[in-house]
Amino acid sequence: MRKFIATVLLGTCCLVAELAIAAPPSEHPNIIYLMADDQNLDSVGCYGNPEMVTPNMDALGRDGLIFDRHYNTTAICMASRATVFTGMYEYKTGTNFSHGNMRPEVWAKSYPVLLRDAGYLTAFAGKFGFVVEGRGQNGKPGMCESDFDIWGGAPGQSSYVTKQNRAMAKYAEEYPHSTLSYGAFGKDVIREGVKQKKPFCLSISFKAPHKPATPDPRFDDVYAGITFTKPANFGRENGEHLAPQSRTGREYKQFVDWHYDTNYNGEMRKYYQQIYAIDVAIGMIRDELKEQGIADNTVIIYTSDNGYFAGAHGLASKELSYEESSHGPLIIFDPRSPTAGKQLRSPALTGNIDFAPTILELAGLPIPDNMDGVSLLPLLNDPAADVREQMAFMNVFGNGANTALTVLTKDLKYTYWWYGDSTMQPTEELFHLTKDPMEMTNMATNPEAAPILEAMRKKYDAELDSWKQEAVPYNNYQQFAELFDRTVPWDQKGARKQRNNRTNNEE
Repeated sequence: MRKFIATVLLGTCCLVAELAIAAPPSEHPNIIYLMADDQNLDSVGCYGNPEMVTPNMDALGRDGLIFDRHYNTTAICMASRATVFTGMYEYKTGTNFSHGNMRPEVWAKSYPVLLRDAGYLTAFAGKFGFVVEGRGQNGKPGMCESDFDIWGGAPGQSSYVTKQNRAMAKYAEEYPHSTLSYGAFGKDVIREGVKQKKPFCLSISFKAPHKPATPDPRFDDVYAGITFTKPANFGRENGEHLAPQSRTGREYKQFVDWHYDTNYNGEMRKYYQQIYAIDVAIGMIRDELKEQGIADNTVIIYTSDNGYFAGAHGLASKELSYEESSHGPLIIFDPRSPTAGKQLRSPALTGNIDFAPTILELAGLPIPDNMDGVSLLPLLNDPAADVREQMAFMNVFGNGANTALTVLTKDLKYTYWWYGDSTMQPTEELFHLTKDPMEMTNMATNPEAAPILEAMRKKYDAELDSWKQEAVPYNNYQQFAELFDRTVPWDQKGARKQRNNRTNNEE
């Protein structure tokens, strides 16, 4: 970010499927959804970092539309992936580490299920990221393998060693590191779609660049000898102004444990090298689209499940609402769009809640009423337009003290840190993102910003009201409606007694 200031009802499924299969192919584009794991904005050349070697990501950006205000509404992989598939906020998916698995009725309205019912060939490879209750087979976790026509997924964190990912083992000899194996999988799916003469939806969730850092050695020379520039908000000295609650979780400790304080260059070289391999896999997939003659009818979405601190504010990992963690890359290329190839960018506020609605509209399917997101296709016609005024960000993973709810607009971010004890009090943070993208000035205590603060409080209260009305009644989500209520003093919040019952080591 250094230089970036810059309903479907079940009864209609058969009818929809018949329409999808019978319609001309041009009316039903192929859809490719590609998602990295823990990739921040600073790791992509077209987002303003000249030190990055990401030629295929940059080319995708030139061909398509780059989104400059894209956020993951929960910045941790399990919850984020559940949101991507379903188009709903975490408190409606009911899915996250230390909370619980996804219920089958939630998964039934996910975009892969709806597209397959409509006649699409569906494929998934990589880190599935969560379990759907009751969907396990032979004692294995329920990853819904049977809901895809072609499967290359893996449970848990998956592995960088291709042969250890059972569904991907056939690629291990040529691609022993998993990242490029997903490129090969993508090529095979493209060929199968052409063979069957069916529109396809290919979803790939790369493991890279998630810890433990394991770069593909074939790319050791890409960043050899480079000394990377640290972001302006790097280090503990640039995090002292943040809410004390933000320093109570693993993010603070991992800044040291993962050696960003002492070996920034070495850690970032591994991080960026892993992302370079994703870039190569993107090239493999795009080359195959051209080889098969279907590039002009294939939409590509590229993003990450969340960002990554990498030392910003003296923090590591993700989860928290700050920019490096919540703000992520998004590029959408629809070759049929009037903006394709015009090297345009969108300042609209978008989120991972929007992927499922966007994919469904691309396929010509209605968007279920339960989804919180909206289709981003209008932005491909008019990049200067907006699709919303505000959006929520949430963290309910961690030790309790660092859980919080945030409300975002294109320009502003407000967070209410509810927790208090003998060492800290509940805290408000207000950042002006367009003027202060590094989040170095908390305006919440500035009297001159009082009108803005009050306006953002009202927006926050509206998001909390939605939580109160719509949160699932299971997996410990209802308690946060009380915890996040800024009108209730922390010492009167009875649910706070449960705050330390969760652990931090699942993800």
